[in-house]
Amino acid sequence: MLWNYLKIAWKVLLRRKFFTAISLFGISFTLMILLVIYAFFDYAVGPHRPELRTDRLLFVNRMQLLYKGGGQNNSSVGYAFVNQQMKALRTPEKVSVSEANPGTAVAYVGQHTLKLDQRRTDGEFWQVLDFDFLAGRPYNLQEVGAAAHVAVINETTARQYFGAVAGAVGQTVEVDAVRYRVVGVVHDVPVMRLLTYADVWVPITTTPDDLRKPDLLGAYQAIVLARGPGDVQRVQDEYDQLITRQPLPDPQKYARLVSHALPLMTNLTARFSGGELAPGGGNRFLGLLGLLGLLFMLLPALNLVNINVSRTLERSGEIGVRKAFGATARRLTGQFLVENIFLTLLGGVLGLGLAAGALHLLNSSQFIPHSEFALNGRVLGMGLGVVLFFGILSGAYPAYKMSKLQAVKALKGDNAA
Repeated sequence: MLWNYLKIAWKVLLRRKFFTAISLFGISFTLMILLVIYAFFDYAVGPHRPELRTDRLLFVNRMQLLYKGGGQNNSSVGYAFVNQQMKALRTPEKVSVSEANPGTAVAYVGQHTLKLDQRRTDGEFWQVLDFDFLAGRPYNLQEVGAAAHVAVINETTARQYFGAVAGAVGQTVEVDAVRYRVVGVVHDVPVMRLLTYADVWVPITTTPDDLRKPDLLGAYQAIVLARGPGDVQRVQDEYDQLITRQPLPDPQKYARLVSHALPLMTNLTARFSGGELAPGGGNRFLGLLGLLGLLFMLLPALNLVNINVSRTLERSGEIGVRKAFGATARRLTGQFLVENIFLTLLGGVLGLGLAAGALHLLNSSQFIPHSEFALNGRVLGMGLGVVLFFGILSGAYPAYKMSKLQAVKALKGDNAA
């Protein structure tokens, strides 16, 4: 029966080619936009290298001091707080400290100047994250402790500075007039990976900053690896307890200190939600994105509803005959829903093709440096869900209206339900 429904749907689509083309264009264009946006979102917060174990990773890169009279003071965290207090936590497997934001550094190749993003990290940085090493190795704990001038560089820097990845390991790169021995080359990390991205990574002990300062606030961040996905909440609870024990820098001025260990997606979305930092702060941002996406789908869906109503009522004679021979409203409703879902699936296939082409153009243009957007399983799953939702949303009302037609009136061409 399903096969017969599909054959009928195909014949109906061919009967009114112009309306079919309009419907397919609306569906495919809408899906292309949604897929491209979701591919961006997935690339920023999904499990991609180097943040591959997102179900176990937590990030602490923000502290808020709330004033007694209202307002807040936001900052990254201090090095000593992470290195001494956070690394003493019992529940995490490992805790890493690194600069919250990469700094701009300069290197020279002949007459050319390379502007590089440089991030200082500890040795655990390479253990909690999953970088893709093309050559060499990360610097280790002993090299960090000795403030060794060693560096890990990305693939693009290796090609620009040495001409190739092969042979870069063991050579010297001079960044901001400081010479580092290259110990490893990694695959490029996209700029969208805000918390781990850089062109050059060097030991945190090479910084000119005074790492002995006990300040809670500073220019650093912590990346925490839980022992398993089930331990994430325990790590967050232990960190919250640590925060409650911290004395306020100025009790006369500040009312409260707020900081949480947050998963990657919550960490990035919470900063756009505004207000007080909280584990659920990012949900408001995600809810707003979902609402905008629904509104974006609603307009083409309403247009498709109008087209489907016209297309359905043109078939009143067929509906009347089928009802006269015993077809139930439920069966006819199911048939028209299947036909509409078939149409949206066709539009979905076209939308996937358009989205793949758009992402390929974005990757080729390097509009976002080092980006490699792709239609992975999560993006395809979301696309299929949107297509089914779109098909049911735009087909439900025409199918309901058709099911209410009376057989006699339908045969007479009277389309009033």
